[in-house]
Amino acid sequence: MRRLLLAALAIGVVAAPGVAATRWPGGAKAAVVLTYDDALPSQLDHAVPVLDAAGFKGSFFLANVRAQDVARWRAVAAEGHELGNHTIFHPCRAAAFPADPRYTTEAYTPASMLKEIAQQNVLLTALDGKTRHGFATPCGETKVGGVDYLEPLRASGLVTYARGVSASSAELAADTGTLDPMHVPARGFGEGDDAARMIAFVQQAETGGGMAVLLFHGVGGDHLAVTDAQHRAFIDWLKAHRREVWVTTLQQALDWARGERDRGAEPR
Repeated sequence: MRRLLLAALAIGVVAAPGVAATRWPGGAKAAVVLTYDDALPSQLDHAVPVLDAAGFKGSFFLANVRAQDVARWRAVAAEGHELGNHTIFHPCRAAAFPADPRYTTEAYTPASMLKEIAQQNVLLTALDGKTRHGFATPCGETKVGGVDYLEPLRASGLVTYARGVSASSAELAADTGTLDPMHVPARGFGEGDDAARMIAFVQQAETGGGMAVLLFHGVGGDHLAVTDAQHRAFIDWLKAHRREVWVTTLQQALDWARGERDRGAEPR
């Protein structure tokens, strides 16, 4: 099951050569966005301290938040990391992930999904004091009860963007200046992935002047985990190349790319 899910987490976003690549802050060749799903304890224990030591900010999409971790997530937000919405109960297809039948996508409707997202926003605001939050689709799925909920979610105004996953080569070459914020793909890294693969993904984004959105779950523990050592090695590489890449939150990267589009960036 984990191998199947990892196979689905295959694609991120870069800008293809010849399209209107975004001019990133400080002349960086690419934006790098580090995202972490599911509010896992290993992220608090391993990922956050490494990011803080490097001076980087990550985007953490919270679901199934443990009561004992509330104060720690509040502290994460206070350090400038982004907290995002990943629903309360993280519904996935019953065939993809074992769960209480009440909390599978088959049991939801778009209306009930939006209601849950709205309620999770209440928790997020209590944690970080912010009224706008991004969203990450649980299991990368966009349908509940067989109906796509992203367009109703867009119309609701509940979230500023929706990060998913994709296996589309077209999205791999997307122009960040015109990227639909409700369809932001990410590439997943987990069991068996090392720093070299993460670095290669970022370098691919540098070539096109685009954005590399990386998706992690566990770091040194929990599920779909990369090792703490490989995650640290990757962060160390980013530190050594901070002039070439801009490491930022997903909300900040999308806001910057949107501003560049509005200013009419010239093709490279």
